[in-house]
Amino acid sequence: MSSKQGDILLGELAQIVIEYISFVSFPSTLVIDALKSLASFNFKDIGIDGISNFLQELVSFDKEFKVFFEVPNQQMISNTISRPTPNPNQVVAAFIHFLLLMLEIILRFDPDSIACVKGSIQILRTELEFVIAFLGDTAMHLQPTNNILIDIEAVVNEVGSLFYPFFFTTLVFILITEGKEITDMEAVVNEVRSFLHSDSSDFLEVTTTEVDEAKNTMTDIKALFNELGSFIVPDIGILDLALSDLLPKFELLKPKIKEHCIRVSNMPSDMAPNTALVSLFIFDSVLDDLMYLINNKSDRIVGVKDQIVMLHKELMSLGSSVTNITMQEEAQHEEVLIQAIDIAYEVEYVINSFPPDWYLALRLPQLIEKIQLIRMSRMSIQETKNKVDVAGVPEVPNYRGEQVSSQSKEPLILEDIVVGFDNMEIEIAEQLVGGTEQLQIISICGMPGLGKTTLANKVYNNPSVVYHFYERAWCVVSQTYNKKQVLIGILSSMKNIKGEKIVNMDDESLAEDLYKSLKGRRYLIVMDDIWDTKPWDDLKRYFPDDGTQSRILFTTRNKNVGSKASPRSVISALPFLSEDECWELLRRKVFQNKNCPQELVDIGRQIAANCRGLPLAVVVIAGVLANMEKKEHLWQKVARNLSSHISQTPDKSNQLLELSYKHLPMHLRPCFLYFGAFEEDMEIPVRQLTSLWVAEGYIKKEENKSLEDVALEYLMKLIDRSLVLVAKRRSNGGVKTCKIHDLLREMCLRMAEEKNFLKAVTLNDDDTLWFFGQVSIHQQHHCLSIECSNSYMLSLPFGLHVRSLQFSYVQSPILISRSFNVLRVLNFYENLNDQVVSGIEHLVHLRYLTIQCTRPALPALESFHRLEFLVVNNRRKVEITEILLNMLSLRHMQFNGGAYFSESCRRKATNDESFQINNNLQSISVLSISDEIDEKILRCSPNLHRLKGRVGYSLNYSFNFLNQLESLKLRSEAAYTLSSLISLPLNLKQLTLVDSLISLEQMEIIGKLKYLEVLKLEYVSFEGIQWDTSEGEFPQLKFLKLGQVQIAEWNTSRDHFPRLERLILQSCIRLKMIPPSLGDISTLQMIEVYGCAEAIIKSAKKIQEEQEENGNEELQVIISDY
Repeated sequence: MSSKQGDILLGELAQIVIEYISFVSFPSTLVIDALKSLASFNFKDIGIDGISNFLQELVSFDKEFKVFFEVPNQQMISNTISRPTPNPNQVVAAFIHFLLLMLEIILRFDPDSIACVKGSIQILRTELEFVIAFLGDTAMHLQPTNNILIDIEAVVNEVGSLFYPFFFTTLVFILITEGKEITDMEAVVNEVRSFLHSDSSDFLEVTTTEVDEAKNTMTDIKALFNELGSFIVPDIGILDLALSDLLPKFELLKPKIKEHCIRVSNMPSDMAPNTALVSLFIFDSVLDDLMYLINNKSDRIVGVKDQIVMLHKELMSLGSSVTNITMQEEAQHEEVLIQAIDIAYEVEYVINSFPPDWYLALRLPQLIEKIQLIRMSRMSIQETKNKVDVAGVPEVPNYRGEQVSSQSKEPLILEDIVVGFDNMEIEIAEQLVGGTEQLQIISICGMPGLGKTTLANKVYNNPSVVYHFYERAWCVVSQTYNKKQVLIGILSSMKNIKGEKIVNMDDESLAEDLYKSLKGRRYLIVMDDIWDTKPWDDLKRYFPDDGTQSRILFTTRNKNVGSKASPRSVISALPFLSEDECWELLRRKVFQNKNCPQELVDIGRQIAANCRGLPLAVVVIAGVLANMEKKEHLWQKVARNLSSHISQTPDKSNQLLELSYKHLPMHLRPCFLYFGAFEEDMEIPVRQLTSLWVAEGYIKKEENKSLEDVALEYLMKLIDRSLVLVAKRRSNGGVKTCKIHDLLREMCLRMAEEKNFLKAVTLNDDDTLWFFGQVSIHQQHHCLSIECSNSYMLSLPFGLHVRSLQFSYVQSPILISRSFNVLRVLNFYENLNDQVVSGIEHLVHLRYLTIQCTRPALPALESFHRLEFLVVNNRRKVEITEILLNMLSLRHMQFNGGAYFSESCRRKATNDESFQINNNLQSISVLSISDEIDEKILRCSPNLHRLKGRVGYSLNYSFNFLNQLESLKLRSEAAYTLSSLISLPLNLKQLTLVDSLISLEQMEIIGKLKYLEVLKLEYVSFEGIQWDTSEGEFPQLKFLKLGQVQIAEWNTSRDHFPRLERLILQSCIRLKMIPPSLGDISTLQMIEVYGCAEAIIKSAKKIQEEQEENGNEELQVIISDY
């Protein structure tokens, strides 16, 4: 181990302790303040008296510190927290978590330096891991627990006392050395011992010339040296003896734990339900875990395999019963349903916590018996039901029940159906294009849900506004203002460039780029959802006021934001909808272009009136009505529920929205509440969202469908209900990103927290509830979404039952202990620096992992046998090892900075003719494919559906062996050098080629792909300047984009693109015209022209005019200079 690594480990060890103490000791921070003062001492400057004072404080410091190496007492807890109070189990478990973090760092020191104690420390870690897992098990939430908890506390306090000298030695070393290199822990111990056992006069001789005048002080210093030495690690070997004495005490605990579990097995639990939110498909997940144990971990379960098999059988039977219960949706089954879900979570926790065989042998029969009792209870209820005819209409639509098919295959983007804004749209558009020549702010204000963003979007795309402004851009500010994200939003919107191209620029470079882009031009910038004037005050200097009639458009909840930002601002307050407008909006959302049945008109008007003029409430309630049968008695039930909710609380808008949640089928509820995990106003990538749902276990397995496809169906159902908005579409019309209204997100967060499902936490430097005030919360919630705002955090939060951790804005290294027994999702997004994640290999149950990587080698991932989704945010290419390629569960790999097959993997593929890899990969992005060896390795992934790659300039490539490939994007490593395209998969639906040189023969190969729907050619040169298409080519093509394609003539016919819907031409400066016959394609909906020659613009307008003359007014033509 290098000296630099040693310094880092020492610093981390000190930081872990300081972090823990700072949380536990609040509001008294005397210890932390003392530590900071000690760190400022300089032996060369402070003299004899200063050294004496230093040593005195260091000795007293020992007494202050020792208390933190024991389980916190009740007084300490009461001084720390305001809410909620953790139970004693959680306090002890949190202290063990702290010890495990220390052990994690100690075990990473040079193996030679701790060789004599490493084995004992590893055993100690295993014992602590079991104890902390036991503390989180249901068996420890059964009364009484006091006796066993006292025994556990006594043993772990001894562990704290044992490792306290380690920390104190580290502290002294850091204080007495300045820049001294170390290589291991033993070197630290020896350095401190040398310091304490040296002749104090020799030591003082180098720090002062007044030794003879201070003999009394020197005597005191010698005494202090001796006292200080009494609590410093004397020798690594002595630690080994101490460990040998400590470890047997854990063995003495085990019979007591066994006795406790047997005694309390039939007692009532004081443990709250895992979550009040029913996730129907937890059974699928736990059954998979059990089968994995049976098939892959037989060595671990030798003595209990038969019991595991029986548990699997019983749980499968219970799962079938749960499915039947949820299909009936009857109130008397609710308690049984919650019990069933809870036992599934209990099974998951027990089998995934790595307990020893003796504990499994004890707990498995108890779990089996619980399941059998629940099934008997279910059968008893069913027998009672068979005797009594229970009448009534279920309040919540059931899983199959009265659901109708989706309203449309392509839901509207944001709010295409708009009512009541016509006059305001005209008024604000006139304010934008008329008036003063000076820069002016126009502000649309109103309460949440009134449609401010919808109106701004209509104005933004108003033809007069589009024509008037040379530059237009849209950004979302939101309540949590982030300067860099706003600047990136403006630039990427205005320049039509992807955010990743500018994401690594600093704030000032972004601001300079923005100012230069706007200077001297007439521009419109929309700042959506601005809460106060701080963002404007911060950004206004980047918006030049050149007398060009430029405008800034605010949407805000606060009327004063616009007037405070500028005295010349114009304020437009958005009114509520009238009852007639509410009914019109409701009718159009529910029935689209069809008429409302007469028997539903009156009750429909009543429902609309109860929405109190709030468009969002109308839209959400319309989503409920649209997804149930159009029967009067069902609508009357909605009207009654709506009226009762409104009468029960003054917060009418929230209650209106909650009603829509209560009408969701059970399987959609966790998916909807999960939106609370994402940042406000965030456009959420659909593939990321659905992957997370799958990894969390929210998606039902269906025959002949992938889990991702089923997840997408769930999302479309939420969109159909107007609970989720479409933000951007893919080229093929699918949903690319989605978002959720602020009010709905707030509702998600509130309800998710109430149901112990999800908790969003924002950490600041002054956060004082992180330890006890939050430990209870972390224990209860399945999902934690943590924003580390300006906060340094070394270790992950603590929570034995946390299944999902999502982080944004992480600014420090992360240390992970083994106390996350059921964690399935670890998602780092929006990272502000290159964090290092240590101990990640412990999270063996992960299904979804997003990490940052700055080195060519990934962290050790060989223990992740269950991983399904891997996302790596890397700035330079990383290597894909053979281990990664052989992970059978892994289906999706995404390397944002690119990846390549490792040299060892390539060497095996070269030397071994029978080279074979087994995997189930469905997507890889972005993979370097340099030669035939890479192609040979790629052939071992025949299940690929999506592939993004960079190809070598000398490669003659063929991908026809990927029979299931549907989407392919290839970029040449060097511009315009892509070599021979031999063949492509016949099932290909989407193809993108970038930086390519393509022959006419290769274009014919592409044209013959009979399922191809999307074709994008960007920075492409043809061999020659002419592109001629033939009949029979592109039979299914719907989307065609030509970006900087180097052709002058394009000869084609409408018969060559019979299904084309959208044509985009971007910077095709050599192209002379758009073939006129394309206008005659009956399916063509839009032609977009960006930055092309005047001849192209004229031909596009001519096509539109000819189509209008022929009665086709549906064809849209968009023309822009950029």
